[in-house]
Amino acid sequence: MIDTEGYRANVGIILVNTNGGLFWAKRIGEDAWQFPQGGIRESESAEQAVFRELHEEVGVTKDSVELIGSTQDWLRYQIPEHLIRRHQTPCCIGQKQRWFILRFTGEESDVCLDKSEKPEFDQWRWVDRLVPPRSVISFKRSVYAEALKELLPLIR
Repeated sequence: MIDTEGYRANVGIILVNTNGGLFWAKRIGEDAWQFPQGGIRESESAEQAVFRELHEEVGVTKDSVELIGSTQDWLRYQIPEHLIRRHQTPCCIGQKQRWFILRFTGEESDVCLDKSEKPEFDQWRWVDRLVPPRSVISFKRSVYAEALKELLPLIR
């Protein structure tokens, strides 16, 4: 769903383990690491999209997580001009995201990066909370920092 301003509705997922590590995944064929995220379909709520995306992208089911909280508002980022697909209608200039933080209660063997027909990630690891805002692609850094600032205090 792309709104009238050109932002695609999306969810971001911060998955935290019992040691406080954050789930960090590498996009297939790229040296780009990020949190799982994905679009919200017209027929679903943001919370429903979180559980669908979590399963599709990393193989983790609702039974292996505990929802802790979400951001109060949409967080937005713009796609750099050279990456915007102007030929698509409607044109998407960025994403507006609701971020969710979930506690991982399952086993690491529950993670399966090739659950969907078109996997997005080929590696994953648990990282310290300082890694994502420093190492995610530059145009997403401020959104990552905002989401972590708002949501990490909920796990203490």
